[in-house]
Amino acid sequence: MNARETTKASSPRFFTGMLAVCLFGSCIAYAQTKPKDSKPAAAAAAPKAAPAAAKPPGASTAAHGPNPGTAAHGPTTGTAGHGATTASPGHSPTTTGHAPAAPGHAPAATGRGPAAAGHAPGAAGRGPAAAAGSHAGATGHTATGHNAPNGHTTMHTANGSAVTRRPGGRVAEVHDSRRGMDIHHGLSGNRRVAVERGDHSRIVAERGGRGYVQRPYSYRGHEFAHRTYYANGRAYDRFYRGYPYHGVYVEMYTPAYYYRPAFYGWAYNPWVAPVPYAWGFAANPWYGYYGPYFTPYPVYPNASAWLTDYMISQTLAAAYQARSDAAAGQAQAMADAAALTPQVKDLIAAEVQRQIALENVEQQTVARDAELDPASSGIQRMLSDNIQHVFVVGRDLDLVDATGAECAISEGDALQLTGPPAPNATEASLVVLANKGGVECRKGVRVTVAVADLQDMQNHMRETIDAGMGELQTKQGKGGLPALPPSANAPPVKTAFAAEAPPPDATAATQINQQLQEADKAEQEVVGQASGPSDGAGPIAAPAAPAPPPKEVSLGLTIDEVTAILGEPKTILNAGARKIYVYKDNMKIIFTGGKATDIQ
Repeated sequence: MNARETTKASSPRFFTGMLAVCLFGSCIAYAQTKPKDSKPAAAAAAPKAAPAAAKPPGASTAAHGPNPGTAAHGPTTGTAGHGATTASPGHSPTTTGHAPAAPGHAPAATGRGPAAAGHAPGAAGRGPAAAAGSHAGATGHTATGHNAPNGHTTMHTANGSAVTRRPGGRVAEVHDSRRGMDIHHGLSGNRRVAVERGDHSRIVAERGGRGYVQRPYSYRGHEFAHRTYYANGRAYDRFYRGYPYHGVYVEMYTPAYYYRPAFYGWAYNPWVAPVPYAWGFAANPWYGYYGPYFTPYPVYPNASAWLTDYMISQTLAAAYQARSDAAAGQAQAMADAAALTPQVKDLIAAEVQRQIALENVEQQTVARDAELDPASSGIQRMLSDNIQHVFVVGRDLDLVDATGAECAISEGDALQLTGPPAPNATEASLVVLANKGGVECRKGVRVTVAVADLQDMQNHMRETIDAGMGELQTKQGKGGLPALPPSANAPPVKTAFAAEAPPPDATAATQINQQLQEADKAEQEVVGQASGPSDGAGPIAAPAAPAPPPKEVSLGLTIDEVTAILGEPKTILNAGARKIYVYKDNMKIIFTGGKATDIQ
């Protein structure tokens, strides 16, 4: 096990009250206060107009840069109505040089926090390992290291593989220790396969041949990841920076392009007048299916409102395609949906505005050739700034509610943070604001969500906002959208870390489909070894005898402590105050002042 899995995140001070950046004599005030409606939004009978960003004292028009404002506040509302358009949801073409299209079709970023002992971390990220054998029974952990809901039972094989079954015997999760593979069968009918190799490269695959291939690389001493996503016959790439937080290794979306400050000002501030916009959703099957759940704003007073409907529409189009791929499109009972009310959409729009402000801050940091701080750009800030942030779900997840029962959330659902997690907690408590019925977690239910999954949700929002801003730049001045000021109408600039990244993986589609086929074999083998027939009808075998917990190598250990665990290295590189111990598979442990300071 790599010691980075147990590294605790540092706790730098960051943005506890206000994040502000000055542009052309004016500023964006980011997350100054809690939103107006910081409690879970209640359902409303009729939709309202799009939220208007609070215009601060002395705020300029849309032609100018950002001004002081309360981006954290819930904007105002107006009248009800619908729109209709020409855009093609789910595909979001962008012009050359613009930010990549929305990640709608592909699974979102990293997985679900701590991995179980002896298990390859897979899409779960590189979390601390639980003691082997601790998963058996109705409580504890699942085969892939997650908290087990009531009634779930996990059994192990002699080689460290494991199978988790739901009440009644249906297989929920499979961990194949030989292949380093984790398989999750979702309540919604999807299947997610994740394989993470020793070099931290990763393949994630879902039904329909959707997924991504990830390759790690180093930039300025930090680990970045280049993902090649593949969905619906097209490939696109994204970049992420890994960092440890609360003992879990998470991956933060990092834009490959940034716009000019004036563009962020145009996107952040209210437009001169609210504008209607014709989306053209009515011609798309996904909109007919999700009609009871999603209603576009009738008019748009700012880009945050427009981007909110863009993000939701892209996400729902991807969800509809995923359900078609899984042959489970009719399993969702939309009659039971708790719709996205205007109040919930206002909270999402306020969150979108905060993310625009954050990206503007990042743009100025990158322009100075300084490094982004994950403590302010990633989930760490959102879990500690005393704002009840709202998250839009980017991929299917199965969660555990406050009663210990299992329920699902899916693309386009909305959750709200109820408060900061406990120190060093790997999960946070959120309340469901909107869902699409069926097996999904009901509105108002409290659920626990892994820190890595919350980072995924922030990644999803930011990725889709970036794609939407590319659309806005392309379509500005058309279809009722206001025109950009000349100072804002410039192509985005590519970041240095993206320019130095390895090229996209041309074989991503092939690798994703290979893993789906390999997962079929893995399930047949592991399920047979752990509990008899693969259909779950047979008896469940007795759990494997508990094994002693693995010895962990973590940062801060002395040379003697590391060699007591790993033995003597193959090679020792002496660089003065720094010593580099090289072990099997070229694993390197770097000691500074006699203590481990980095592991590669």
